[in-house]
Amino acid sequence: MSNKNVCIVGAGIGGLTAGALLSKKGFNVTIFEKESLIGGRAISLDMSSLTFEEYKKLLKRFNITIPFSEPPLETLFQKNILHGYQLDLGYHLIGGGIIYNFSNVLSIPKNHLNILESKLYEQKNSHFDFFVTNIEKVKMLPRILQLLLSGEKTMKKLDGITITETVKKYGTGKMKVVLEVNSRLITTVNNLDKISTGEVFRTQKDMKLRGVRYPKNGLSNITQKLANFIEKNGGKIHLNSKVEKIIIENKKAKGVIVNGKESLFDIVIANIIVQNLFKIADEKQFPKNYVNNIKTLYGTGSLCAYYSFNKIQPELLGKTFIFIERDAGIDGKDAVGMIDFMVASPESGLAPKSQHLVQSYIICTPEEAKNKKILENLKKVLDKNLERIIPDYHSNLNWAIYPAIWHLDGVAKTIDNEKPEIKSPIKNLYLVGDCVRVPGIGINCAINSAQTLKDIIKS
Repeated sequence: MSNKNVCIVGAGIGGLTAGALLSKKGFNVTIFEKESLIGGRAISLDMSSLTFEEYKKLLKRFNITIPFSEPPLETLFQKNILHGYQLDLGYHLIGGGIIYNFSNVLSIPKNHLNILESKLYEQKNSHFDFFVTNIEKVKMLPRILQLLLSGEKTMKKLDGITITETVKKYGTGKMKVVLEVNSRLITTVNNLDKISTGEVFRTQKDMKLRGVRYPKNGLSNITQKLANFIEKNGGKIHLNSKVEKIIIENKKAKGVIVNGKESLFDIVIANIIVQNLFKIADEKQFPKNYVNNIKTLYGTGSLCAYYSFNKIQPELLGKTFIFIERDAGIDGKDAVGMIDFMVASPESGLAPKSQHLVQSYIICTPEEAKNKKILENLKKVLDKNLERIIPDYHSNLNWAIYPAIWHLDGVAKTIDNEKPEIKSPIKNLYLVGDCVRVPGIGINCAINSAQTLKDIIKS
């Protein structure tokens, strides 16, 4: 066991998981969060408790706008139409394999996590079916196993090979579509020329081909469990506590300054958008090439849609649909997205009784997420693909909100975007979250970073 004092900057899901794991090992954990709520970008908001102005201000702080809303967003608040709904800041699902990691972190059985589960489906003209049917799996199995069972040595060789090249080599029939779609979903990037084959299959192995998951009652169900675990193990979480500076002396992290007050710690862990690191840390203490790399990193974007329905076909409930839109007018030409009816199930707890919430998103770049003309086209794509699943969806639609996000993931997993290691060049300063070099994307990456950190830091 350890008596070392650990400071974590940011109560995002990476910081909370790191806090849970380190407090479990006996470290004295203190987390400082600048917001009034935990979870970072992975939060579900109780829309009953927010005003129109509060919602807009919160979205702005997380690099989100609402370019479209039906009816107008202000009307939804004025008429209390959003009461009883839980909405994420952006579209978040969890790769199947990571749920077992959560269970181990919290030392509880998997079934105590209250998780919804779904396989991936696809709309096929007049009907829908699995994205990859059993017959197609059998045909593709030799190729899939060849790649998924490859060791890290092979993966590293594939790191410099783009998915475009891999599609040319292996992409025939359904395998071509699987490579095109899965690689985009795994990286949240549409341009196949920028996606690393090694990174895609490394992440695919981590997800264990177990479909997707989402917590009942929203992402806060997970983050609150992590927070409770930390506090049960003696850790402390301070909200409304902005870290103004990481104290670094002679290339060694010594503590932080929070709300004007200096606090000393043995270890400092940053769970922030890594591009913002030098807003709170003196860049002169870091190697120049490290600073330059961090400053040139870019994130990912998306246009999301939340649809509320008063009626949905029972056979759609609990399913998650994948689509690829050809010639979408974006970087990479084709765009991939998901439409999720898993959370439309009454047991999700995200909507009032007798109402159904459907969440969806389409991938784009951060620049595209700020471009109104491109967003208008992507909105049409989302609505069109929903209409393929529910041809008369407008007849049962209560409302729709479309958040545009230009920091969906802190750092895009691309061939030219070199994520930093967890261990920084500064002694006793570490990074966690979806910004560092570990398998997975989004929530999966954040959790994996915390687990890797636990193995790096010695008691």
